[in-house]
Amino acid sequence: MTNPFIKIYDTTLRDGTQGEGISFSVTDKLLITERLDQFGVDYIEGGFPGSNPRDIAYFAEASKLKLKHARIAAFGSTRRTGIKASEDAQLQTLLASGVPVMTLVGKTWMLHVTEILRTTAEENLEMIEDSIRFLVANGREVIHDAEHFFDGFRDNPDYALRTLEAAIRGGATNLTLCDTNGGTLVEDLRDIVARVVKEFGPDKVGVHTHNDSGLAVANSLAGIAGGAVLVQGTMNGYGERTGNADLITILPSLALKMGRQFNCAGNLRQLRELSLYFDELANLRPNTKSPYVGASAFAHKGGLHANAAQKVKSSYEHIDPALVGNQTRVLVSDMAGRSSLVLKARELGYELDDKAAAVRTLIEELKELEFRGYEFEAADASLRVLITRALGQARQFFEIEGYRVIVERHNEELFAEASVKVRAGGQSYHTVAECVGPVGALDKALRLALEPVYPQLKQLELRDYKVRILEGRNGANSRTRVLVQSGDAHSLWGTVGVSDNIIEASWQALVDSVNYKLMKDGA
Repeated sequence: MTNPFIKIYDTTLRDGTQGEGISFSVTDKLLITERLDQFGVDYIEGGFPGSNPRDIAYFAEASKLKLKHARIAAFGSTRRTGIKASEDAQLQTLLASGVPVMTLVGKTWMLHVTEILRTTAEENLEMIEDSIRFLVANGREVIHDAEHFFDGFRDNPDYALRTLEAAIRGGATNLTLCDTNGGTLVEDLRDIVARVVKEFGPDKVGVHTHNDSGLAVANSLAGIAGGAVLVQGTMNGYGERTGNADLITILPSLALKMGRQFNCAGNLRQLRELSLYFDELANLRPNTKSPYVGASAFAHKGGLHANAAQKVKSSYEHIDPALVGNQTRVLVSDMAGRSSLVLKARELGYELDDKAAAVRTLIEELKELEFRGYEFEAADASLRVLITRALGQARQFFEIEGYRVIVERHNEELFAEASVKVRAGGQSYHTVAECVGPVGALDKALRLALEPVYPQLKQLELRDYKVRILEGRNGANSRTRVLVQSGDAHSLWGTVGVSDNIIEASWQALVDSVNYKLMKDGA
């Protein structure tokens, strides 16, 4: 029997935005809709029409989009008790959204029927069937979200199945079984999905899971293995509490591990870019440890691992990272051997002889620096500067003669003044600059001193600044590591500095950043 084609249903714009700290503007939601359509997602759940002004505005604009493949879904619930579906204001609002798909949530767990809806078992069945039939009669495709299905099935399997029968009688095209509380274990979920597939056929069942037990992705894949043909989830696993099933992880697992076919399978090389796109719009820092797409997903730190990966990549990489738009990275640390350093240097554009004395010396220097608190995993530019010096290829663009920083407060206003003395191009330069903080003042003064000789430094910007206290036992005298991210119009790079003095640590990172910029530009 051939594997059925899997439908991908994205609920980032509805369930995903229920996550803490997640919010998208109307413009964001429209951009996301177009991006998911381009990627090849089958269904895009846009929100709950009428629930808030943002969703009202979104559906008004979304109906005008010229999508190539995806169908937009509006989310709602079954009619209220005691009235006809045609009289229910919420169902009328769903129709007014103008989108072709309605996803309707219905109760399957007797606890919710009697204690939340405060109605009878039979009335709940009528609410499901009546609501779906009304929407179908008005030309809409209806996907039935069977809320708390797995809890309901464990409590009363006969009644849980009867709710699905009601949905089918109403005309639902898909029965999506929801692990709403996220507490179902993998084997149980697969068995229950398989039972429902046996009852209702191989083309009717979907799965929607939450990550409260850390099993959302595993449960989604188990649901597919059990016969589900539709999977719901969110990008990067956004969602309430601990999040929804992460489609960014599910999709490559379906295609590359399970051999399943789905419409966007041919676009998996865009996956890392897609993940970063969502984090950017959500104003979130990307999770470096995300499976498949994280910056650390194919990063090798141990010398033995790096050496083995150099010889046979699959020895320490479960897939070719390029398949999901990622790449292998080698991290240089005090765990590194010659193979790690040679591989990292090659990644940075240098060919090293691992038997050369200079390489052995460089490894020992790196280990000593790491012992003192330096870390080069996010500071490739500092590592490049170190490698060129070790190889005798470094050019001295300037010489530091001294610097000074003063921080003052006047009339409740705080400012910093930095003075820098450097020698470059055969001349000495002494500049003074002011800024709100001491690091900004130092950065400004250093570049002002060097710009007459190296005008390209006008393009240099300090983009990010992070401080880490390495040994808190010493209080204010603790050793400090500073990571600086700098950039120009073409690229970003990281540099590092370590000292018992936070200003000196910052100064080291700033000087490395300027050196790297000049080295990169061939100054």
